[in-house]
Amino acid sequence: MPAVHAEGLFKVFGRRPGDAVRRLQDGASIAEVRERGATPAVVDVGFTVEPGEIFVVMGLSGSGKSTLIRMLNGLLEPTAGRVTIGDAELTSLDARGVRRLRQERMSMVFQHFALFPHRTVLDNAAYALEVRGVDRTTRRARALEALAEVGLAERADARPDELSGGMKQRVGLARALAAETDLLLMDEAFSALDPLIRREMQDQLLDLQSRLGKTIVFITHDLNEAMRLGDRVMVMRDGRVVQLGTPEQILDSPADDYVASFLADVDRGRVFTAEHVMAPAPVVLAGGSSPAAALDAMHASHTSSALVVDGFGQLTGTVGEGDAQAAVDAGQVALTDGAVHPSVTVGPETLLSDLLVSAGQDEHLVAVVDDTNQLLGVVPPTAVLAALGGATADPPTTDLTKEGPRG
Repeated sequence: MPAVHAEGLFKVFGRRPGDAVRRLQDGASIAEVRERGATPAVVDVGFTVEPGEIFVVMGLSGSGKSTLIRMLNGLLEPTAGRVTIGDAELTSLDARGVRRLRQERMSMVFQHFALFPHRTVLDNAAYALEVRGVDRTTRRARALEALAEVGLAERADARPDELSGGMKQRVGLARALAAETDLLLMDEAFSALDPLIRREMQDQLLDLQSRLGKTIVFITHDLNEAMRLGDRVMVMRDGRVVQLGTPEQILDSPADDYVASFLADVDRGRVFTAEHVMAPAPVVLAGGSSPAAALDAMHASHTSSALVVDGFGQLTGTVGEGDAQAAVDAGQVALTDGAVHPSVTVGPETLLSDLLVSAGQDEHLVAVVDDTNQLLGVVPPTAVLAALGGATADPPTTDLTKEGPRG
């Protein structure tokens, strides 16, 4: 079941909004509708958000993104269309039902923190639970746990005016976490922060998401932020959806000149990761392979090194052409620890900007491994440069782990 589903959403302000919707559905332009005294803010928007997804809505001021999120949380009633949260159709509920759904199913994180200045950090974090009628002991315990999640447990007794902007936003995030709702709606949540603090908050959100698996609808006007955070990104303009896809799909194939104009300023090194550019290793050897087999495989694949894995596919190291040749000259029948050296490794989520540093640490290929050191692939320097330039590069592969030793 989708976490959020929107279908045929319209929001029109001004004169005769229902008539304006019908005209838009019949093909009238926004300019034509405005001439009749109506202002379309959201026009025929539909999308689905899957559980555990970070779904980013991106657009400039006036694109309709903030109006959209207010329809998702029931603060604005659509002129037409439906919103479903889990198994509940929000747009069919009365005011009481909307309030209950908002309290139990979703939490908001606002741009300007929305903290109560006379309350402590702990009481601010516990506020959503207080509104819900949760007893004091339980709500304070949950709030403390949420503050610990965002690194603010030691500031529980502080007042908001004693905190930095980043800390205030962490309190807002803790309040949303303490409410224990599955859905977080974040409206320009980081845009009021300094760039460095904003980056830290993005990191924290991604970390929390990896551990807690919340469903997040995130509104932003910053495409770099959208591309970094979003599992999928929906780009809006003049109330309409211009493009919806993964960050990679949008970067590789912008829908029109409007989207392409944004992409010129995107830092691809902060969007793409090792997972996006990794390829199969040119040569993968079993630990018992002979030096001669290693040399043959490297020569066949026109590469100067090979990765060595154990019987479970876990990376044990790298052997270079020179070390393999030295082992052959010494009459060795199998690769030894003297020929196999530690590999430079990164995780699949390592950013390209960080990969450039890793790639410069060693003359050989950078290996991509998971948390158990299972070899996933390699990142050739050409692949990093190609991705930064908007292209891809795929090296040939030779896998000897199933063939056993040769030579």
